[in-house]
Amino acid sequence: MKIRILNRRDSFAGLFFILLGLAGSHAASGYPLGSAMRMGAGYFPLLLGAVLAVLGAVVLIRSVRVTDDEPAQDDGFALRPAVLVGAGVIVFALVVQQLGLVLATVALTLVSGHAHREVRFGELLGLSAVLSAFGVAVFAYGLGVPLPVGPA
Repeated sequence: MKIRILNRRDSFAGLFFILLGLAGSHAASGYPLGSAMRMGAGYFPLLLGAVLAVLGAVVLIRSVRVTDDEPAQDDGFALRPAVLVGAGVIVFALVVQQLGLVLATVALTLVSGHAHREVRFGELLGLSAVLSAFGVAVFAYGLGVPLPVGPA
C-alpha cells in the first residue's frame, strides 16, 4: 500500500493553503481575541486562517490516495492562468484610484477571465457586473473603505 499523488498541482496548492492559514492564524494570535459577542482584533483573522488551513487540508487529502489503482495525473504548470490572473491583479492595483472600484473590478475580471481558454465575453461581462456590485456594496458602503466608486 502506497500513498500516491494523483494531482501534484492540487497537492502543492493544499500545502500552500495550510501554511498560509497557519501563518495567518499565528500572526493573529498576537492580538486580543475577545469573544463571539465582542470580537477582538485577532478574532476574525484567526478564524479565517483556520478555515484556510482546513480547506488546504481538504484539497491536499483529495489530491492523494492510498491506492495503486488510479494512474497519476500530472498537469504540469500552466503559465497562461498564472500570468493572466497575476496581470489582472496588477491592473486592478494600478487603476483603482483613477478609474474607481467598478471599472477596476471590470478590468480585473476581463483580464483574469481570459486565463480560461473557452471563456465567453458575455459571461465575463455578467460576472464583472456582479463582482462590481458586490464590491461596492461590501467595501464602499458596508465597510466604508475609502475607495472611489467611479472615475475620479
